[in-house]
Amino acid sequence: MVWQPEIDELNRRKKMAEQMGGQTGIDVQHQRGKLTIRERLDLLADPGSFQEIGQLAGAATYEGDELIDVRPSNVVIGVCRLNGRKVVLNGGDFTVRGGAADAAIGNKGGHAQKMALDWRLPFIRLLDSTGGSVKTFEQIGRTYIPTNPVTPGIENLLNTTPVVAAALGSVAGLPAVDACLSHFSLMVKGISQVFPGGPPVVKAALGIDISKEDLGDERSQVFESGVIDNLAESEEEAFDMIKRFLSYLPDSVWQMPPRTETGDDPNRREESLLSTIPRNKRSIYDPRAILEAVIDRDSFFEITPHYGRSRIIGLARVDGYPVGVMINNPKHLGGSMDVAAGTKVIRFLQLLDTFHLPMVYFADEPGFMVGPGQQKQGIVRAGAKMLCATLRTRMPWISIIIRQLYGVAGQCHERPTGMFKRVAWPSGHWGSMHVSGGVSAAYRRVIAEADDPEAKQKEIEDKLDALTSPFRTAEAFNIEEIMDPRDTRPMVCEFVDMAQAVLQTQLGPGPTPYMP
Repeated sequence: MVWQPEIDELNRRKKMAEQMGGQTGIDVQHQRGKLTIRERLDLLADPGSFQEIGQLAGAATYEGDELIDVRPSNVVIGVCRLNGRKVVLNGGDFTVRGGAADAAIGNKGGHAQKMALDWRLPFIRLLDSTGGSVKTFEQIGRTYIPTNPVTPGIENLLNTTPVVAAALGSVAGLPAVDACLSHFSLMVKGISQVFPGGPPVVKAALGIDISKEDLGDERSQVFESGVIDNLAESEEEAFDMIKRFLSYLPDSVWQMPPRTETGDDPNRREESLLSTIPRNKRSIYDPRAILEAVIDRDSFFEITPHYGRSRIIGLARVDGYPVGVMINNPKHLGGSMDVAAGTKVIRFLQLLDTFHLPMVYFADEPGFMVGPGQQKQGIVRAGAKMLCATLRTRMPWISIIIRQLYGVAGQCHERPTGMFKRVAWPSGHWGSMHVSGGVSAAYRRVIAEADDPEAKQKEIEDKLDALTSPFRTAEAFNIEEIMDPRDTRPMVCEFVDMAQAVLQTQLGPGPTPYMP
């Protein structure tokens, strides 16, 4: 056993690393309702699959030549399997100096990020760390220009492999930005906060006293700003979300998304679809019931459900193939697109185009949201961005017009080139603007001069309503097909199957860079 002493020393150092920041730090972590990084790895990774990289990195204490202790790096990186698929993982250890980003040993985070890029593997960040710390100034005896070796390269990674970020504690500064430098982000109710600067920084800059919860928990980050996509009730649920999100995507843009057998008959016809849309144009319906009737059962994974709620988006499967799904939500703003929904949809379109998933859109678009509130938020410019984002896409796209399409927002259901299919249900109606608002504008003088203005307006509206029949549009070949709603699933399954050949020709990075 020539090298047994060195092996014994290796094992001793590994045990020191596994102690993280010590029992006191571990106890504090648990008191805050959080798992440690190593408990998280055990919960997330397939059993026995985590292969740590750089475990021996740390700040060592010696007495002479004898090693007394090693305070490990507050960044844990490695490769593991999630449901059998390999991923690269970067996890912050809050028990060591609060996970301060500038207190890491070496560029472990950058190493993991570059490995994901070079090896073409999905990249997962488990964020439980702060940004810079003034303690570092004291340690190095100076300040420094704010550059970070971890950041460069992320712009390339986002265009080649799936990136997921989970905020699992108080995440501030650079790690907060890292949460957004991803294709999918989530946080955990009760333990997670995300902000560029925490309460002490806010106090120093603005003189405002505020708790970390009021500043950056799910109320502001998930429900109000949409900075974070999804909210989990527990860390266990967060890890399940990560696995499910990745299950729809390939390891990299050079691969096709993985098909999964779901056992759902592609020729299934749902009788309920014939009655889903009410005849009364002002009545609402359940958009999720339509999704469940068409896509593979229990396959819908909603993304950003609490923000931009007038549009429902998510990943799903159709005959086992991963697809992106959108549907307007008449239960919120009547389904109109506001600035929030547009921001959410643009990012979603980029995700699908980057990783070669077809789009299935159930369109019921009444138009861009109007009114002073949206005007102040810049709805016109946001609408222009949405239109351009739609036109830039190249993934196969099918639109099923289930009710209405109006105005410029209604144009965001189609693309003039590439594999595109459009059909309509008999419940469909459309135009440059709604009849009621259009009559008030176009026939203002006629109505005002009538003996009975209300009766005159109704007379004109009734006459124009007769022209809104989708069959009249079909006569002019302005809509390709009006179909029985019950045939929607078989038609969509056939389209998605045919789309696979087109997607094969699009493998590799797309022409439009992904922007978070």
